[in-house]
Amino acid sequence: MTRHIAQIALLVRDYDEASAWFARALGFVVLEDSDLGGGKRWLRIAPSADAAFSLLLAKATTPEQTAAIGKQHGGRVGFFLHTDDFARDHARLLDAGVQPETPPRHEAHGTVVVFADLCGNRWDLIERRA
Repeated sequence: MTRHIAQIALLVRDYDEASAWFARALGFVVLEDSDLGGGKRWLRIAPSADAAFSLLLAKATTPEQTAAIGKQHGGRVGFFLHTDDFARDHARLLDAGVQPETPPRHEAHGTVVVFADLCGNRWDLIERRA
């Protein structure tokens, strides 16, 4: 049996706002955007078209969901984006107006910077050591 996690839902305020932010700041691409009716969409994004994993952007529709936007991981870093070129992707974040929470640092596992997405979810951008 082969199993893997294919996607994780990420609560957002607005589908188009979130999709545009991820494209601009992180270079993500839309894998699928289907209208499900009633204002609901199946909107999957990923770092590349051939990525094995994706985020499902889920528009908050209840007060509970709205309150959880940006807090899905209780203030901890909840997403880890690996890159093959830290300088390129760090510059892209800065060009998009993202203010990293920390300066880049060199850890045993690689070069890392912490930043928040447009909703406040915390991410690590990591270039792993060889």
